[in-house]
Amino acid sequence: MLDAQALVGGLVPSGSVFAFFAEHRHELFPDSFIADLFSSSTGRPSLPADLVGSVLVLKELYDLSDLQTADALRYDIRWKVACGRSLTQTSFDPSTLVYWRKRIAASDRPDRVFDAVARVIAETGILRGRRKRCVDSTVFDDAVATQDTVTQLVAAMRKVARLVPGAQSVIEQVARLDYAKPGKPDIDWDDAQAKAALVSDLVNDAVAVLGELCVEDAPHREGPAADALGLLALVAGQDVEPAEGSDGTDGRWCIARRVAPDRVISTVDPEARHTRKSKSVRRDGFRGHLSAEPKTGLITDAELTSAAGEAGSDAVVGQAMIARDRFNRPGPRPRTRTRAVMSPPPASRRPIRLAAMRRSSPSTGPVAPPRRLPVMAVRSPPREPIPRWRPPQPTRRTRACGCTATRPTAPELPAPPIGTPVTRQ
Repeated sequence: MLDAQALVGGLVPSGSVFAFFAEHRHELFPDSFIADLFSSSTGRPSLPADLVGSVLVLKELYDLSDLQTADALRYDIRWKVACGRSLTQTSFDPSTLVYWRKRIAASDRPDRVFDAVARVIAETGILRGRRKRCVDSTVFDDAVATQDTVTQLVAAMRKVARLVPGAQSVIEQVARLDYAKPGKPDIDWDDAQAKAALVSDLVNDAVAVLGELCVEDAPHREGPAADALGLLALVAGQDVEPAEGSDGTDGRWCIARRVAPDRVISTVDPEARHTRKSKSVRRDGFRGHLSAEPKTGLITDAELTSAAGEAGSDAVVGQAMIARDRFNRPGPRPRTRTRAVMSPPPASRRPIRLAAMRRSSPSTGPVAPPRRLPVMAVRSPPREPIPRWRPPQPTRRTRACGCTATRPTAPELPAPPIGTPVTRQ
């Protein structure tokens, strides 16, 4: 009854993003925008597609949290007008945005919101002819806890036992430690020899389990089972090295005094990485990249990469984003008018080279080259200097009252020669 667009739509500035969504949100986000996210017409949230799409775009545009977004839809008149709400309608729970993001990210079209905005940009042609792009990146912190080497080896072994069929019995047969107990193995952590022995046992158990499960006649594994075995092999070798005096064949291992270039920091999220914004600030997570047109500020592409490594650098990711830019497809470059620039003739065409040329005639024979005149003979006489205007020099004069007055004097020019006609102005 109390539609915000009909009652207070005039309060929203024309040309703003809120006015744009109020007029075109149904075209941008029709019902087909979320139709493939649900297998049937029942069991879905009672939120229309235009509301979900508009809220997701406005949330990212104004950099709001889920709680702030829900409050803006409840109290802000601009949001109510843009999303087609009434003045008395309340908002939804902030966890609804988490639900929708997970649904969209797991679908076959995770970039559907960006594609809808890109379609508007392409139809309006606002980026036509604008080829410049600015690339920047930032670090997204991951909520995962950083794990040490012992914790990673124990967690990876338990993950193999949980996800790989038949791995639990293999671990019980070949492993020295009991991985069924929660937490780390019970040892004296103040004893250096006990810690060294624990590291050796963990690495040897991992090698033994991989040797039994990854033989040539082992069944082909895909998905989570293959990922669990690969993770166990990775964490068993990234942080350890043979102990002092060992060649790696006697089963003695120790934690290496180095950091692997692409070290896995947690078995919970194996793709998270260490990175540094400076020498003193270390971050754990991922790196997000954006490509934008500098004058309009419109984002043309986005990418999420690992926080560490050359593959996640701005130079590498920027080249990839510019190469696939949907608004700047490669094509024939427009013809531009060029100005002719006069340049001095080459040395072979200068008059001074004429003295070295030889010409022959069938009747008169060879022609003698012209005699070079002295340099002073070909120079023109010096010209008289052109009089230039000089700024007037102030002259001080004393008045009868005792004060001084400054009067500029005329510039001194040389007198014209006799016989020169004088033009009066």
